[in-house]
Amino acid sequence: MPISTEPITTTGDADLDRIRDQVLTAAEAACEKLAKDVAIMHVGPLVGITDYFLVFSTTNDRQLGSAVDEVEHQLRERHARKPIGREGQKESGWVVLDFGDFVVHAFTAAQRDVYELERLWSDAPRVPFTDPAAAAADG
Repeated sequence: MPISTEPITTTGDADLDRIRDQVLTAAEAACEKLAKDVAIMHVGPLVGITDYFLVFSTTNDRQLGSAVDEVEHQLRERHARKPIGREGQKESGWVVLDFGDFVVHAFTAAQRDVYELERLWSDAPRVPFTDPAAAAADG
């Protein structure tokens, strides 16, 4: 099979801002349902198939299901976005929502320790994020 000589197109700054806004919406939605340890990584330059990973964890599988459902709901309501793919079950401790230009990895705390996505993608720049409820409690 011949190797393509077509240049790889990258997401433009305006599109990255739009996508980042959607990822932040997803992070806030997860936090509304008690998600913790939210990490947003700009993986686009490293993987080339998506721009961002959103990773968060919950205490148990019930909270995991609730957080994932809220992420889907808020993205549908505020950005008219639906995932193009969904893998995993809350009972497995890991659910992945693929929105194309970003991927949501939702874990129970125990499963997150197994997969160690932050270590695997440690070269990816982080997007600053503070849980709005935690910020309000501190302020």
